[in-house]
Amino acid sequence: MASLSISIVTYLPEEGPLRECLGSLCKATDHARQQGSITDISLTVIDNSTDTHTYEKLGKLLETAWCLPGTVPQLLPAQRNLGYGMAHNLAITASTMDYHLVLNPDVVLQREALHNAVEFMQAHARTALLTPGVYNADGKREYLNKDYPDVTTLLLRGFAPAFMKTRFAARISRYERHDTDPTQIRHDILLASGCFMFCKTAILQRVGGFSDSYFLYFEDYDLSMRIREFGEIAYAPDVSIVHYGGNAAKKGYRHIFLFVRSAATFFNQHGWKLW
Repeated sequence: MASLSISIVTYLPEEGPLRECLGSLCKATDHARQQGSITDISLTVIDNSTDTHTYEKLGKLLETAWCLPGTVPQLLPAQRNLGYGMAHNLAITASTMDYHLVLNPDVVLQREALHNAVEFMQAHARTALLTPGVYNADGKREYLNKDYPDVTTLLLRGFAPAFMKTRFAARISRYERHDTDPTQIRHDILLASGCFMFCKTAILQRVGGFSDSYFLYFEDYDLSMRIREFGEIAYAPDVSIVHYGGNAAKKGYRHIFLFVRSAATFFNQHGWKLW
C-alpha cells in the first residue's frame, strides 16, 4: 500500500476537459483504493490564471466534479503566472506522500492506471519516474517519450509545412522512438512527457522538482535528465491514459517564442545538438 499526492496546473482552463480529467482521476483513485494499492491521497490544483472569476469557477468545478469520499482537493491561487513547473513545485515541495503524480488537465486516466502505476513502482525498485501508455482522442497511440533532441528535428517537427515533415518523416520518427514496441515495458526512457509523470516523491524533492529556468516547454525534459541520476525512467503500457494536448505551433506566436526560448535554455544546460 502507498500514499499519493497529485498536482494539476491550470491556466484559463476549459471546463469540459478538466471535468473529464477530474472524473477519471476519481474513478482511478477509487479503483486503486479498492485494490488496496493506495491508502492516502491528496489533490492540489494550482490556478495560474491570476483571475478572481476563473478561480471562483474552478472552486465550484472542484466541488461538483470531485467525487472521492474522504478527500477534499486543495485549490491554490497563484499571485502571478508562475509557469508550468514552478506552479507544480508548490505541491511537490509540500508533499509527504510516497509518490507524486504530475498531471495535465487535458489527460483522462483509464480506471486501472493508478493501481497499475503503484504496482509497477513497487515491483521495480530502481524506477524513479514512470511514464504511461498514451492514446490521442482518436484512439491512436502517441509516442511522447523522446530521444535527445537536435535543433533541426525540433524545427521540422514543430514548424515545418506538411510536405517537409513527410520528407523527413524517418528523422522525426527516430526522435519520437517509433522503432520501439509500445506494448512492451521499457526501463531505458531518456526524456519523459510532463503530461503524466508518476514519481517517487523523495527523489522528485531531492532534485528540487522542476527548474525555475523554464516557464513553459522543456521543463519535463530537463527534469528527466536530472532525475535519471537517481533512478530509471520506465515505460509501463498498462498505465494507460488519453491525452488531448496540442503542439506549440498551433497556439500562436507567444507559444512559439516560449518554445524557442525554453529549447535554447535546455540546450545551454544539457548540450547542443544541431543535426
